[in-house]
Amino acid sequence: MCLFFFFYEIIVYLCTQIAKKTTMNRLQLTAVVLTALVVTSCGKKKQSNDIIVPTVETPKPQTPVRMQPYDQTNDVQWLGKEYQVAINRVSSDSLPMVKDETGQQFFDNRITVRILRSDGSVFFKRVFTKADFVAQLDDDYRKTGILEGIVFDKTDGNNIIFAGSVSHPQTDEYIPLVVSVSNFGEVSIRRDDQMDTSGSLPAEGPNPDDEGV
Repeated sequence: MCLFFFFYEIIVYLCTQIAKKTTMNRLQLTAVVLTALVVTSCGKKKQSNDIIVPTVETPKPQTPVRMQPYDQTNDVQWLGKEYQVAINRVSSDSLPMVKDETGQQFFDNRITVRILRSDGSVFFKRVFTKADFVAQLDDDYRKTGILEGIVFDKTDGNNIIFAGSVSHPQTDEYIPLVVSVSNFGEVSIRRDDQMDTSGSLPAEGPNPDDEGV
């Protein structure tokens, strides 16, 4: 406010001196003073040193997420005979859940693989969980990965080959796996060759015939 009156006094003084040397009347002098004051006040902008930082909200974990169930059925020719390969995936309420970096929880899965003869009898049946693949996983995937899928791949001599994966939920990150079932119902599990590691697990409850296929 004091600065305002300081400028006011200066402007009045200057205008008075101008009026003495010109024919400017009092009304004109008043108009000049007011115009100068308006220009001076409008030319000043209030400055603020306040820095406004936008608030970033951390996403809150939702209810635990479960993958959709799926079924896959393939008719295959294997060692000169007809077989049907049936695969079923369901999320499990009894398996430990995993969490991502935000704390979001995910259900793990159970995957049932069956190999049926042409007459409908069961040659092989096994329920797989992530625990069957621990030898092929690192500590990160053991803790934060889920068994995402097992699908029929091909027949190869005395084996039926399946492709499997343990993944970080809702990402493209996964460990590729190869599951082989022999004509005697023996199961071997290894990482994909591109991962340059391998391993195997013994069969558990496959229900094979003693004499093989």
